[in-house]
Amino acid sequence: MDFDVVIVGAGPSGLSAAARLMQQANEAEQELTVCVVEKGSEVGAHILSGAVFEPRALAELFPDWEERGAPLTTPATRDEVYLLKDAEKGQKLPNALVPPSMHNTGGDMTRYVISAGNLCRWLAEQAEALGVEIFPGFAAQEVIQDEDGTVRGILIGDMGVGADGAPKEGHMPGMELRAKYTLFAEGARGHLGKRLIERFGLDEGKDPQHYGIGLKELWDIPAEQHEPGLVLHGSGWPLDKHTHGGWFLYHAENQQVVVGLIMDLSYQNPWLSPFDEFQRMKHHPVLATHLEGGKRVAYGARAIAKGGLNCLPKMTFPGGLLIGCDAGTLNFAKIKGLHTAMKSGLVAAESVFEAIASGDEGGNELTAFTEKWEASWAYAELKESASFGPAIHKYGTFLGGAYNFADQLLGGKLPSLHDTTPDHATLKPASECEKIDYPKPDGKLSFDKPSSVFLSNTNHEEDQPCHLKLADPELPIRDNLPKYAEPAQRYCPVGVYEVVEDDAGNPRFQINFQNCVHCKTCDIKDPAQNITWVAPEGGGGPNYPNM
Repeated sequence: MDFDVVIVGAGPSGLSAAARLMQQANEAEQELTVCVVEKGSEVGAHILSGAVFEPRALAELFPDWEERGAPLTTPATRDEVYLLKDAEKGQKLPNALVPPSMHNTGGDMTRYVISAGNLCRWLAEQAEALGVEIFPGFAAQEVIQDEDGTVRGILIGDMGVGADGAPKEGHMPGMELRAKYTLFAEGARGHLGKRLIERFGLDEGKDPQHYGIGLKELWDIPAEQHEPGLVLHGSGWPLDKHTHGGWFLYHAENQQVVVGLIMDLSYQNPWLSPFDEFQRMKHHPVLATHLEGGKRVAYGARAIAKGGLNCLPKMTFPGGLLIGCDAGTLNFAKIKGLHTAMKSGLVAAESVFEAIASGDEGGNELTAFTEKWEASWAYAELKESASFGPAIHKYGTFLGGAYNFADQLLGGKLPSLHDTTPDHATLKPASECEKIDYPKPDGKLSFDKPSSVFLSNTNHEEDQPCHLKLADPELPIRDNLPKYAEPAQRYCPVGVYEVVEDDAGNPRFQINFQNCVHCKTCDIKDPAQNITWVAPEGGGGPNYPNM
């Protein structure tokens, strides 16, 4: 099938680009065909974010978003920031000591506690009404390229292939979707984006991208505990001084609270389990006060590209663009990425339409995008906070936070900092680290992985090829187990990886790919970079409700 523009991923950046493309085409009375493919079973099924949302880009796309019924119903009303000193004590920070980027109330813009998944569902409705074609349940498996590398579209993966690679009954071969321009909006560590960055050397001269893992739960809580619009953030316990990250707890609509932990994947101790850190974190009185008496109704996890401007690759290449978190446009100083992802989609749409409207037949490198992007407010935001992550990695959460606070007050005039160590290269040998004895979950505030996977509504057809590829199948047991106690069995937040004994009593590396929530942590953190995540059959993975 041929289109003018194909967009991979129905997230905030991809849908914003699609809608803006059709707005321009309709205004110019020019025929334009735009297709969005989404590997989730529906739009929003794989979307996971905090989220406190700045509607700046949304207002540019749809100035009348309120009249259109956008799902922004809970304004942020009150901010609280805490430093947790230990399992019992927490210090509320005075407003004057909170970096300006962390303020969610006041100022000239109302921010909202939202479901990013529901925002994407609404954006998809707007895009379809404008004439965009959206295909959920179809996974982009390969990039179509000419011999010289020019991108010409994507190949959708086959449906109905058995674990042995042979077609099953009802097999449907993949389809080529060809386009003048292809926009890759897969989210953090997109598997096609990763290949394109390598193929075109888009990260040349840049710091390696840095990631966090975000774990999130949705809770129904008693009415008397609910304060819509209350926004809490914090850091400290249970993370040690070599492990950076922070937590969030937002009071959303309908007597619901979202709670989560974002942990840098640059951590050193291979015994550490992000999932278990999150579970014990909820027992701290500062958080437990909001959750006790409530019921957990959803769980999910997703990697976050948080390196900022210093890690942002070149976003253009012949025939296409990388946008949103596929490139890494999140502003981690704000812990927000939806607004900057959307803005990158809007700039991409304007650059692509400008080219096509001028008679461009596609396949060129849209250098005009770079000029427009670097002149945007989103790029200016990233520039102001370029040292945020490196400062925390270099000096720790507290001193790094102080550096960032001073840098923000001075308008970004302190020396620029860099972190050139990839996240997968930071693990220390297990023998040099303290083993962590995590408490058993109580089933009230803390839970185990199997029950959490159940709440993510994750499902994959079992009889299909495993989508977690090992370059060397022997490496996990041969190398990672003796040196790092095979960390995959702990960094995976849903129990995909296990070390089990075979019939002879020897250790064996087991991959339970059916549990995979597509978080990409294994692709990022494996110390040997032996694991590659590729898209499974379309429609597989989590089915998040209003996450």
